[in-house]
Order: sequence, then C-alpha cells, then structure tokens
Amino acid sequence: MEKVRYGIIGLGNQGTMYSVHLFAKDKIKDGYITALCDINPAKIEYSKKTLKDESITYFTDYIEMLDSGLVDAVLVETPHYFHPEMVMECLKRGIHAVCEKPAGVYTKQVREMNEAAAKSNALFGMMFNQRTNCLYRKMKEMIASGAIGELQRVTWIITDWFRTQSYYDSGSWRATWSGEGGGVLFNQCPHQIDLVQWIVGELPASVNAFCQYGKWHNIEVEDEVTAFFRFKNGATGVFITTTGEAPGSNRLEISGTKGKLLCENNELVWYKNEEDSQAYSKVAKDGFRPPNKEIIKVETDGENPQHAGIINNFTQAILGKENLFVLGTDGIAGVELTNAISLSGWLGGKEVTLPVDEDLYLAELTKRCETSAKKEGSDATVMDTTASTGSSFNK
Repeated sequence: MEKVRYGIIGLGNQGTMYSVHLFAKDKIKDGYITALCDINPAKIEYSKKTLKDESITYFTDYIEMLDSGLVDAVLVETPHYFHPEMVMECLKRGIHAVCEKPAGVYTKQVREMNEAAAKSNALFGMMFNQRTNCLYRKMKEMIASGAIGELQRVTWIITDWFRTQSYYDSGSWRATWSGEGGGVLFNQCPHQIDLVQWIVGELPASVNAFCQYGKWHNIEVEDEVTAFFRFKNGATGVFITTTGEAPGSNRLEISGTKGKLLCENNELVWYKNEEDSQAYSKVAKDGFRPPNKEIIKVETDGENPQHAGIINNFTQAILGKENLFVLGTDGIAGVELTNAISLSGWLGGKEVTLPVDEDLYLAELTKRCETSAKKEGSDATVMDTTASTGSSFNK
C-alpha cells in the first residue's frame, strides 16, 4: 500500500471539516477520500456540491461502505453513542479506525470497543488533536521529569466555549441525554478532560462536581460545570467550564513543590523555585518569605498540527513509517473522568471515586434518556467549524 484510502462516517460539522478543509486541500500526506457516508441525503448533496469530486462514492448505510472494498481506514464522525459500535464494525473487518472524541458516552461501551481493538490487526486511534499542541506536550514532559516536584494543585478554567441557542438548535441530537449523552462535558471538553490526566500522568482518585443544566440555554443537559478533584497523593484540582460565558478564559495552572506551570494565551511560563518549597519550609527562619523563584518563558518546538497532525500520523502509522501517537484505547480514561463528574453532578455533588461505578452511572443515564425531550432540529445544517471560537474545533 502506497496511499491510504479513507472513508468518513458522518458528514456533520466535523466530518465536513475533514473532507473540505483537510483532504480536499491536500493537507493529508499519502491519504485521500474514496467514500463518504451519512444517513441524511441533504448532507450528502451538500458534500457533493462542495467537494465536486466524482471519484468519491457516497453511501447512506455505513455497513455498505465498510463492505464495499473502497476504504482502508475510516474516520467516525457521528453522534457520541454510535462511536464504539461503528469503530468495532471497522476493526472486525480489518479496517483501520479513528474515533472522534469522546470515545463513547459510558465506560462499559468503551471497554467493549477496546476489547475488540485488542483482537484486531487494524490500527485504532483517537482524535485527541489537542495532544499535538506543543504547549501541552511540553507540560507533560516537564512534569514527568520532575520539574515542578510533587503535584499539589491542578486548576483549569476553560470557559471560551461560547455557544448560541442556534448552535444547539442546529441538530435534533444536540444537547439531549438520548442523543448526545450530555452537554459541555461531552461535546466541548473531552479534549481538556483527556489532557488533565494525560499531562499530569494520572486520573484523579475522586471527584465532587456541581453541574447546572440548561442554565444559559434552552437545553436539558449541562452547560456549566465546576468539578473538584482529589489525586492519590492528596493533591487537589478544580475544573471549571461553560458554554454560556463571554469573553471566556483558557487558563491551565499546575503547581508542585518545586514551582508551577502556567499555560495561557498560547504561552507557557515556568515559575521555578530555587528550592523545593516543603524542604525549604522545614528549615527556613523567616516565617513569611517563600523560596526564591525564577520566571522562565518555556521554549517549545512550536509545532501544533491539530487534526491534520493526528490524521497524518495515523496514515503514516498504517504505512509503517511512524508509531501511532494516540492509541484509541487511551479514550477510556477521559470517559471515566467525564462519567465521574456527571454522576457526582446527578447526585448533588456527592463524592464519586474512580474507577466509577459503571452500573450506577448507566442506570442514572438511562433514567434521563427515558425522559429526554424529542427535540426538533435542522439535521441538514452544516456549520463551518473553522470559524468557531474556543480551544478546538468541535462537532
């Protein structure tokens, strides 16, 4: 194989972004689209008119696309509940698959997907494009090397996700328990939920969360969340997010006994203590003066290839030229943390330990799905996500 033939399942905002702004503009080396699939004929017509590529075959049934022999690899870009099912159908046919975030809505279905991946010879990747950001990669590297000492606190204020009511009205599945499984946690924040544990190197041990449902929009799911984390060494964390705030912020601060890292405004700053603060505290004679520090603007490699980076790496991994940067099986960690936050919110802020009680979570989710509103929306609408505000493109 010299080039990888790609199919895309789901021609909504994200699937269209990949086909129109990446593949059609030759941003994917050694990969090209041969097939596109959506159950909505209007989206197929939109894609045909936009791409004007007669070499692409269109399908309304993704199984037919997988069985057509036209694709080597597939991008799964459908509503969240369908991600594991569609990935598994790819993998059992030996078709390589990249799953859009999140990996699924609940850990039970993601665990089943990961088990299927272990039995398949096909590659399985996750679209965690934010992991390609040089700032986050550098933070992970520095923390793993001991640059900030023992972890003390993680604080992420990620509120630059402003969404209008028209955004939520653009699809019948959006912002419903039965269609999406949640709100800001499941649509906008899977990247940050993944990065919290990826950068630090571990999941929190427990979570208390306070979620507000339809606070800023006419929706049934959460559009504002404040979560409190506890890590196994006693370190704590706060995660704050919303789609109702403008202007928003994106400020990640990770503190340790040897200093802290602050990531904000596309810049990484290291506040480096001259001495470990706890060792210093035990011998210092001054009751108020902290250890001396140096403020360093951290240099990175400057690379931030995002979605194109993930797809290009996946393509080269299929061709045997690179190692896979993001394993698909990594997706379960973020779903685990998201489920814990959601469950705590449903239980009025009660502490939830990780790993989450899968049966309890699914029972609580099922209750909400059973009473989920049947929302009308223009499922034929495709929004241009390249103009979106916030910390990454989102479906």
